[in-house]
Amino acid sequence: MRSNKRAILIEGAIGKLLVKLTIPMVFGMISMVIFNLVDTLFVGRLGTKELAALSFTFPVVLVIHSLALGLGIGASAVISRAIGEGNHHKVQRLTTDGLGLAVIIVAFFVIIGLFTIEPLFRLLGATPELLPLIKDYMKIWYFGMLFVIFPMIGNNAIRATGDTKTPAIIMMFAALINTILDPILIFGLGPFPRLEIAGAAIATVISRAITFIVALYVLSHREKMITLAKTTAKSVFDSWRQILYIGLPTAGTRMIIPIGIGVITRLIASYGAEPVAAFGVSSRIEFFAVSVIAALSAVLAPFVGQNWGASKYDRVKTGLKCSKQFSIGWGFAVFVLLAVFARPIAAIFSENSIVISTIVVYLRIVPFGYGLYGVLMLSTSVLNVLNKPIHATILTVTQMFLLYIPMAFIGSYFFGIQGIFIALALSYFVSGIVAHIVQGKIMAIEERIM
Repeated sequence: MRSNKRAILIEGAIGKLLVKLTIPMVFGMISMVIFNLVDTLFVGRLGTKELAALSFTFPVVLVIHSLALGLGIGASAVISRAIGEGNHHKVQRLTTDGLGLAVIIVAFFVIIGLFTIEPLFRLLGATPELLPLIKDYMKIWYFGMLFVIFPMIGNNAIRATGDTKTPAIIMMFAALINTILDPILIFGLGPFPRLEIAGAAIATVISRAITFIVALYVLSHREKMITLAKTTAKSVFDSWRQILYIGLPTAGTRMIIPIGIGVITRLIASYGAEPVAAFGVSSRIEFFAVSVIAALSAVLAPFVGQNWGASKYDRVKTGLKCSKQFSIGWGFAVFVLLAVFARPIAAIFSENSIVISTIVVYLRIVPFGYGLYGVLMLSTSVLNVLNKPIHATILTVTQMFLLYIPMAFIGSYFFGIQGIFIALALSYFVSGIVAHIVQGKIMAIEERIM
């Protein structure tokens, strides 16, 4: 039983350490992508209408995920630096108060979400025939929101210690439970009733609830990172301030992605339900394709946090350089693979010829920018740990609102749906280069100040 947190990421070969941290994180990330892909796969078997309805829920669900992830990243950043400083009491206080903050936020969003389902999805372009399906899914999903936000913060707190295996196991187990429950509840296998799209939502809530229980147990009993000792309101607010200083801009940064996807979904909806369904599938495939880089970005945060807290700046620079080089190589390999196997991959998710052809177009254009999109993710991750969340937010705003969305409308006007996908690839490419330059300059300034 460990009663104190020790900085374990400030020693050893950097490349080997990052690989060791990233591998379990990759499995965890992929399991969560599989989680979403399984939902998409089984719901797609119900029909194009159901698949389109699920695609409409995607940006809204991603907004909540982004909020949870932002708070989790904020907690991980401050906890990892506290570990690097050797302050265990601060580690406990930040972890406990961060989880309390999650409960308050959940209560607020559940109330707001349940009363805005119809107007929100009308705004996104959902047709009257799709709204009942969307309601069936979202009414259940909102009630399970605690099981989304709480484990996100808990798993990030565990990662701050340098342990990426436990969060990965938790996520893989959740994906397994969801994979088992999806066909049972969606199609009504055995004694269970056929619940269709509502069944997918129930399966999601149950599997997320399991991650909630396991993460809470690990933090409280194994890691000893939760304290029930009395504290002052000032101490709690101070913890919230530190977490939210990074967490809110980071959540805002993450929310920019689904908000932008919502705008693009609205644009694509003008082409019909089939292209919307294809866009939803393609977005999930993209998450799978960049999951390795996303995993590296996630583990880079505690690595940078602990080493920066211990004033080991050369290790930070070396780790970041290796990570960016890997991102470029991975992005190129994925681009080639998806371009070659686009059609058989698309055929897995739908039998509709329009859906398949649209997915193929996406997979042969957008992955061109994945390598530099990874550089953007890595750069913003480092900026968050360095207490520069506003800079990270500006970079993501640039990618989505200054580059992608304007170019998507222009591309749609001149080249149709293909122009929208070209715009996304170009926005990834340009924003990655800009992020690399900005992050390098800020790190140099921060090192001189320290």
